[in-house]
Amino acid sequence: MKARLQQYYQDKVVDKLKKELKIDSYLAVPKLEKIIVSVGVGQATKDKNLIKINTSFLEKITGQKPVVTKAHRSIAGFSLRQGQVIGLKVTLRKEKMWSFLDKLINIVLPLVRDFQGVPQSAFDQSGNYHIGLAEQVIFPEVDYDDIDKRRGVRISIITSTNQIKASKRLLELLGMPFRKVKS
Repeated sequence: MKARLQQYYQDKVVDKLKKELKIDSYLAVPKLEKIIVSVGVGQATKDKNLIKINTSFLEKITGQKPVVTKAHRSIAGFSLRQGQVIGLKVTLRKEKMWSFLDKLINIVLPLVRDFQGVPQSAFDQSGNYHIGLAEQVIFPEVDYDDIDKRRGVRISIITSTNQIKASKRLLELLGMPFRKVKS
C-alpha cells in the first residue's frame, strides 16, 4: 500500500513538475530518493546510556533501527579519537520515507514553537535539503516523561536532482512550509 504523500506525488506533483520545468520524460522528473534522520551523541564517552536512549528515540520516530556512526579521524581539540561513536542515523526509503515526510510536514513542523516556516536557504549545492530541529519532544511518538534533556535532530532530504530550483519546487508541491521571503 502506498503512503498518502507518495500517491499525491504520483497523481499531481509529477505532471506539474514536468510541465513547469519543461521536462520531456517522466523519468527525468525530480523525485525523493531518501531521507536521513541523524542525531549526535558526542557525549557518549562520558555517558554510555546516551546511545541507548537515542537509539530508542530514533526507532520510535522512524520505525527503523539506527546505525552507529564513528569518527573517521582523531581531533585533539574536541577530545575525539578515531573510531569513537559520535552519532546515530537512519536512512529511510520507499514507503517509510514517504510516511515520515508526511508526518514531518503535517504534524511535527506545525508543533515547533513560533513556527514561521522552514528556511529556504538550507539547500546544499547538490539540491538536497537539510533541516535541524532543536527538540525531539515535538515528535508525537516521544513521551515527554522519557526525556532527560533536549537533543537536536538533523533531517536530510535527498532528491534526484542537483538543481536547487527544481528541488525546492518539488518540496513546495509536496507541502513543505517554506518561510516567506521578505522583499
